[in-house]
Amino acid sequence: MTLTTQHCEACHVGAPTVTEDEERELKPQIPDWDIVEVKGERRLRRSFRFDGWMPAVSFTNAVAGIADKEDHHPSITTTWGKVTVSWWTHAIGGLHRNDFIMAAKSDEAYARAEGSASA
Repeated sequence: MTLTTQHCEACHVGAPTVTEDEERELKPQIPDWDIVEVKGERRLRRSFRFDGWMPAVSFTNAVAGIADKEDHHPSITTTWGKVTVSWWTHAIGGLHRNDFIMAAKSDEAYARAEGSASA
């Protein structure tokens, strides 16, 4: 089952972070995402490029809508022509399967945004 067809599960303090094996399995489904460490926590991060301010804002709103629906919320930085999204699970201080699901859904939203821009 692809990540985009999955939904986030409720995560609680003490839930396990993804294992190295799980990370190796999931990462190829989101190849444009980097795994970075910030303040000792592993996160998924990707910057998306746009031709202007409003397309970037529209994408930010699309990711916010997906996040609200899944009840899993990222860090989003929007600037002219660029949106940087970071996913990690605050409750466990690192990466959970939910973060990979949401990264894939963010990629899907970007593909839709790019498609509508060229239409």
